[in-house]
Amino acid sequence: MAAEMALLKPISFKPETSPLKTSAKFSRTTYRFSPKMAATQAKETTKKSGKAAIKETLLAPRFYTTDFDEMETLFNTEINKNLNQSEFEALLQEFKTDYNQTHFVRNKEFKEAADKIQGPLRQIFVEFLERSCTAEFSGFLLYKELGRRLKKTNPVVAEIFSLMSRDEARHAGFLNKGLSDFNLALDLGFLTKARKYTFFKPKFIFYATYLSEKIGYWRYITIYRHLKENPEYQVYPIFKYFENWCQDENRHGDFFSALMKAQPQFLNDWKAKLWSRFFCLSVYVTMYLNDCQRTAFYEGIGLNTKEFDMHVIIETNRTTARIFPAVLDVENPEFKRKLDRMVEINQKLLAVGESDAPALVKNIQRVPLIAALASELLAAYLMPPIESGSVDFAEFEPQLVY
Repeated sequence: MAAEMALLKPISFKPETSPLKTSAKFSRTTYRFSPKMAATQAKETTKKSGKAAIKETLLAPRFYTTDFDEMETLFNTEINKNLNQSEFEALLQEFKTDYNQTHFVRNKEFKEAADKIQGPLRQIFVEFLERSCTAEFSGFLLYKELGRRLKKTNPVVAEIFSLMSRDEARHAGFLNKGLSDFNLALDLGFLTKARKYTFFKPKFIFYATYLSEKIGYWRYITIYRHLKENPEYQVYPIFKYFENWCQDENRHGDFFSALMKAQPQFLNDWKAKLWSRFFCLSVYVTMYLNDCQRTAFYEGIGLNTKEFDMHVIIETNRTTARIFPAVLDVENPEFKRKLDRMVEINQKLLAVGESDAPALVKNIQRVPLIAALASELLAAYLMPPIESGSVDFAEFEPQLVY
């Protein structure tokens, strides 16, 4: 991945400016996301709480940018004859319907539930909201800029990107409002300017974002179904919104599937197979290592972290197999054994970082651990893959539920 990344200047965009809309009854409070408003709120709450900025780590949610000139070429209908405009127009109508326009409605349950969450679990919830909000806001920025840049080249695709940015902004705003229940807020306006941006070529944006949206679907729907069956673990009401919420993720993933079908050069050769497996491995390992650092969160809602993650990985991989030319054999028991060894190595790396040893000693101690982690990653990547690559919808494709 390192060979394909570079740091660019932050994307320029015009933030949404719609204010909060609040009726007389608190139970019907609704809002649209506003970076400026979030920034203002964050400054006020930061003064009171002394909240620190999010740490920039290898596993932290990242902000992405891409080659927008190449994107314009890819979606130019005069240049690319593979573009199925009728499919994009059908998808546009789906997005315009905006099934979740009135879904994200808060009520007094949120603050009451947050006040009951105390001790270590409270901090874990705050971190969950922070990371989730940052990830959703990252999608908002990227989709917003793509919508702006493609407006002349392909108005239909551009409008879909703009509507997806609407969805991501709504999610980020809802999560940031959740942080206010814990007397905190992220300064998203500051993040826009201060956060480092990772550069991905367009085809890598397609691979990574498709996987991100689909794995988001499976994470949200799995948590929702689990808590519906086990309501005693419903400690915070945000999870009640996950059923409709995850359908936004599913629609976004379907759109990226259509984008890749319109660019067969990204799917039909040996390089595509190698990159597909690489991005599958990157996304799955990142999620597994992140979640295994936060088992208390999943235990707090009654889930076994590793069982949850493997279920999500397997279902995401099955969904991905219908569009990617090759995927990992994640149902091979050896794949999970390699993931678990990576977790052990990562825990040792974290322990080194937290030790009181001098910086030079820490760096020396990290070398064999990083080598061991790289070895496990390479071994997992080189496992015999599953040849796939159908660009048709499979029967096991998750059904939309509104």
